[in-house]
Amino acid sequence: MMTFETWSILFMVVQSIVIFLVVVIVAAMMIIYERRMLALWQDRYGPNRVGPFGSLQLVADMLKIFFKEDWTPNFTDKFIFTLAPAVAMFTALASFAIIPVSPTLGVADWDIGILFFFAMAGIAIYAVMFGGWASANKFSLLGGLRSAAQTISYEVFLGLSLMGVVALTGSFNLREIVEAQADGWYIIPQFLGFLTFVVAGVAVTHRHPFDQPEAEQELAEGYHVEYSGMKFGMFFIGEYVNVVLISALMTCLFFGGWLAPFNLNIPFVPPAFWFMIKTLFFMTMFILARGSLMRPRYDQVMNFGWKVCLPVTLINLLVTAAVILIFSPTL
Repeated sequence: MMTFETWSILFMVVQSIVIFLVVVIVAAMMIIYERRMLALWQDRYGPNRVGPFGSLQLVADMLKIFFKEDWTPNFTDKFIFTLAPAVAMFTALASFAIIPVSPTLGVADWDIGILFFFAMAGIAIYAVMFGGWASANKFSLLGGLRSAAQTISYEVFLGLSLMGVVALTGSFNLREIVEAQADGWYIIPQFLGFLTFVVAGVAVTHRHPFDQPEAEQELAEGYHVEYSGMKFGMFFIGEYVNVVLISALMTCLFFGGWLAPFNLNIPFVPPAFWFMIKTLFFMTMFILARGSLMRPRYDQVMNFGWKVCLPVTLINLLVTAAVILIFSPTL
């Protein structure tokens, strides 16, 4: 007979599988959502041929990827070539394990939550480098090196921008960070941290306007130019999963996670609703940025990171630490 502990473990496993499946489905749905929104903002037709209002375009795209020839060039390192997209997909999904969707819904409630996210983000760089190197293509290698340099640089600011939130809460646990915002969201005291987190988040996901290393029109996908079929699909979906992940992190770290705006008490609205609506808002902002911002040169991206983002994050961290010391009740 199954004990209470066994049922609890089984429930957690099922809950984890459901959350991961929902994340993948949302990432896939974001493809058609992005195309429709870009068409709306740019005053043109989007996908409108497959199914009612183009609703089956995603199904058509998925079928195309599934049945496209999964070709591996003869001159590649085949093991590393296959490993790279798997690493990209795994790290994106694993990072979502620390995201609390509601007070009771989430994969893992770890005290090292944010540190785990940084660990996965660090491993994700290997996917870029492996993809560029294993392709044995000098253009892929160049794209991989540029992408790795950009990602490593902006991960520094990504980490520093969150330290103000960690200092205010005194914890790396995302659930505790959300609960600490019950009296006010961190977007107000950590506005500079939020701005640098947004810039760094877009840069590490390689989304426009920080997609120079893999610009589709100019560089024909950069480090994954030799990939096709499901291997390319894993890179592709992994990027959208990262967009969902960064949007969810913005929600949890700066906008109160599952907490209702102004502490509204609406009994029939579950906490997960507020989390999802906020995350969807930031996902939409990712799309709007792609449709409206120009793409700077690669050297401008790197200069902006080291000469603007780094000083801003350090100033934000120093000011936050000073305020905490001044108003600490123990002094």
